[in-house]
Amino acid sequence: MTRVCNYGAEINRYMELTGENILKEWKKPLELFHEKEIVRICAPMVRYSKLPFRCLVRRYGCDLACTPMIISDSFVQSVKARDSDFTTNLLDRPLVVQFAARCGKDLADATEMIVPFADGVDINCGCPQRWAIKSGYGACLIKNPELIQDMVQQTRQRVEDDFPVSIKIRIHHDTRRTVDMCQRAEKVGVSWITVHGRTIEQRSEPCSLETIKLIKDSVSIPVVANGDIKCEADINDVRAKTGVNGVMAARGILTNPAMYAGHDSLPLQCLQDWLDISLSLGISFTHFHHHLMYMLEKILSKPERRVFNTLRSIPAVLSHLENNFGITMTKDFEIG
Repeated sequence: MTRVCNYGAEINRYMELTGENILKEWKKPLELFHEKEIVRICAPMVRYSKLPFRCLVRRYGCDLACTPMIISDSFVQSVKARDSDFTTNLLDRPLVVQFAARCGKDLADATEMIVPFADGVDINCGCPQRWAIKSGYGACLIKNPELIQDMVQQTRQRVEDDFPVSIKIRIHHDTRRTVDMCQRAEKVGVSWITVHGRTIEQRSEPCSLETIKLIKDSVSIPVVANGDIKCEADINDVRAKTGVNGVMAARGILTNPAMYAGHDSLPLQCLQDWLDISLSLGISFTHFHHHLMYMLEKILSKPERRVFNTLRSIPAVLSHLENNFGITMTKDFEIG
């Protein structure tokens, strides 16, 4: 049904090498919201928030991680799509799977398939890309709150009461419409709401913390702030100004996967961990290289970045990292 990487003796070997007890009981998402002052979440990112990166950020203070956005109808209909889009393992918990859907049945069918392997499902109601909106996915859904309600209700009928169903939204220009949409979603059983504090049209403008606070004050379920979360100071500022229960980082955590552990800049150990985890689990050169391009963005000078970006193979990248940073893949670090 889906590629699920399970390890036996390899897990014990991993724990011996790292000193991590990865088989300890993980906290379910709603337990995290109940117990923690602020839940730190890795955003769903197309191409980027795949298994190796999720495993990396979990080592650096990330409480909850999301898959990239998955198209629900393709996931249901195609074995190839399932094998391509969803891979997980024993290290990858708690995990929320994000689906893009345009009808309740597709979402409910897809959710049923991932329930044994995940700790929640999220409905993408915020992707502003033209192809998504043209196809009826993502941010266009905020203009159709009745459809959001129907998708939540149909999915709720297929899962246990304690299995979370959340939504990730952008905001309307009219904040009253946004609040009304969130309140209606709460009434049909949404577990929490992630709010990207920009409208569909906005890209780099500052997030509206005022709107996020208004939503938080208008519902009784957890609210997560998304947008412009790049360091611990941002987390503290957003929490103080909005009272949210969680924060979700995208670009910030790509540049510094250790940000949730309180590192304002990327520690070299994080680069080391990326080599070990990604190459052990298996990764395409493109994804391996692109992640490093983000991580090295603030470390390398512009001329140095140009050189690094021209590298075209994993051996070339490894040689570059060894020559410039003294970093090599840890010998015997293999978990698969």
